[in-house]
Amino acid sequence: LSRARLAYLIDSTAAPVCVLTPISSWGAYIISLIAGILATHHITDVSPFGAFLELSALNYYAIAALVLVIASAWFDINFGAMRRHAIAARDGELFDAKRGNPPGNTHVEESERGRPMDLLIPIIVLVIATFFMIVQTGASALAAEGEAFGLIRAFELTDVAKSLIIGGAIGLLAAVVMLLRHRMGAGRSLSAIAQGASSMLPAVYILVFAWLLTGIIGSLGTGQYLATLVEGVVSPTWLPMLLFVLSGLMAFATGTSWGTFGIMLPIAGDMAAATELAMMLPMMGAVLAGSVFGDHCSPISDTTILSSTGASCHHIDHVMTQLPYALLGAAISLIAYLVMGLTDSTLFGWLSLAGLLVISIAWLARREMANPVVART
Repeated sequence: LSRARLAYLIDSTAAPVCVLTPISSWGAYIISLIAGILATHHITDVSPFGAFLELSALNYYAIAALVLVIASAWFDINFGAMRRHAIAARDGELFDAKRGNPPGNTHVEESERGRPMDLLIPIIVLVIATFFMIVQTGASALAAEGEAFGLIRAFELTDVAKSLIIGGAIGLLAAVVMLLRHRMGAGRSLSAIAQGASSMLPAVYILVFAWLLTGIIGSLGTGQYLATLVEGVVSPTWLPMLLFVLSGLMAFATGTSWGTFGIMLPIAGDMAAATELAMMLPMMGAVLAGSVFGDHCSPISDTTILSSTGASCHHIDHVMTQLPYALLGAAISLIAYLVMGLTDSTLFGWLSLAGLLVISIAWLARREMANPVVART
């Protein structure tokens, strides 16, 4: 297995799963955004949690990305730049000979007594603590409003930022405990902590500036302005497809899907309210899909950076090898959104998505069998 394939498997089963799952920090964040949008436009016939579930079914790119990554693993599909890395892995070469070892993977302070549980325990603690805080902050909000506790309502009213900060702090404490038990000495332990913090700085920079940009755009009233531009000019038929493309470009440029969610979801709500209210959920689903697509393709995305680092793959190699798979999923999703807009039917959008995925996977699998990287017995 090439390092590039491993990075692709990590990246393409991370954001697509999180954006479709309500029991996650992503889900809680999106639900909180949806709640504000529904309240702004006085929509009461659907709850924020119910709207999120409907958006998940309309997030064509995330679904396509998951289907493609499973199919590529099952049929060993290698196309584009991924084929070169697959051939190198077959010949025993872990890294690209021209690039050498990926940066950041040499001279790292490591304990010789390291075990998989040193990684798994902090992650398990992080997930449990974050989930607990999501429920706890939601329950506190319900109590403040005099409502009885309900899990779905707790997710709708949760404080995402507070939950992530506390959950992250508890997970960090667990990681420090696992580090200290190796008795590496104060100097080596501090060096390991500094290296871990520095590896996260690019993600921190991106998120901080994305949050600043989100606040500025909100203050300027960009959504209302764009809504007035498209009213009576752009047919609602084209809006899901256009929002998918715009969200993809924005996520690619900023490197963050969360920042794009915060910017584009309110814009999509304003556009739907100004043109055709029934298209609000499909348009918001297209925003979520485009945001994940742009995040997958962006070389400055935190998930892209961490996926390549975790797989010990050169960052640019990961970007270039994942790009053909992401573009294929995006092209299929784009056609599905166009069909949905033209027919005004989510069912036809789903059928076109499923049909194009089956045709694409069958063609790629047949092509791989005709020219396999590894000879089959």
